[in-house]
Amino acid sequence: MELYQLRTFAAVAEEGHLTRAAEKLHLSQPAVSAQIKALEDELGVALFERGSGGMTLTPAGRHLLPEAEKTVQAAQALRSEALALHGEVSGHIRLATVGDPSFLRLPQVLARAVERFPLLEVEVHHEISGAAFEKVQDGDLDAGFYFGTLAHPNVLELPLAELVYRVVAPAAWRDRIATATWEEIASEPWIVTPAISTHTALASELFSARGVSPARRIEADNELVISSLVTAGVGISLMREDAALAQAEAGTLCVYGDARLPTPLAFIHARERHGDPALRALTDVVRDVWDLDRLAASNAQPQPSPADARTGT
Repeated sequence: MELYQLRTFAAVAEEGHLTRAAEKLHLSQPAVSAQIKALEDELGVALFERGSGGMTLTPAGRHLLPEAEKTVQAAQALRSEALALHGEVSGHIRLATVGDPSFLRLPQVLARAVERFPLLEVEVHHEISGAAFEKVQDGDLDAGFYFGTLAHPNVLELPLAELVYRVVAPAAWRDRIATATWEEIASEPWIVTPAISTHTALASELFSARGVSPARRIEADNELVISSLVTAGVGISLMREDAALAQAEAGTLCVYGDARLPTPLAFIHARERHGDPALRALTDVVRDVWDLDRLAASNAQPQPSPADARTGT
């Protein structure tokens, strides 16, 4: 059997459909079908039941799939280690960035990556948070920044920080919303992101907890656009707490209430590329720029007891 046949087996099992698997593998549907048929003939078992709704694993297919996935991952790890033996890290990483690149420290990450690994190529794609996760999950992108709580076996994450979002409104509305109820706040125009975004999931959580729903929605897919629309007096939205407080102090908007919506920020990448030297190198750069090793060591230090603190011991 061939390694590419096992990759195709795993892809069809994940997608449950020949057409979607073919798109993921950048192959034609007949080619994918032929590879599955050849693998079934060689193994002597049917791996899938074919129906109008797609492809369903047979009992034999379910039994053999984990072994096929382990074989594919082992081959990838072997290739990655062989590349690393050359001494120079090289490769091409398709990287997703979300929201404000400066907050993600993306310029520092790319500058340090170029300095350390001159042969490493990074292709940056600006995405909405949920889309970034899906594209890494599906293999359309190799890695990326992501804020939210989605999880998938194909995606590994490196936690970076916890973000907090606040409700913000135009500065001119300060007196108008100071004593407003949530029903009145929901009746104002709300600037929201597309449904796939974590930003929208946070807004939905906010409304659901208070039994209200925004009556009027304006959709924007970029944090800088949202900020400009709020400051221009268009409507209310959510904004990262650090940015919201800074703009409130500058008088360009106001913060409503004390609702705080936390969500984790992480650097994510495809599990199947975990051993890739190029991806490992970029992950190490992200870790260094975010100073994660120092923070981990600091958090691991034993804290003095109240008695120690009083006596100075």
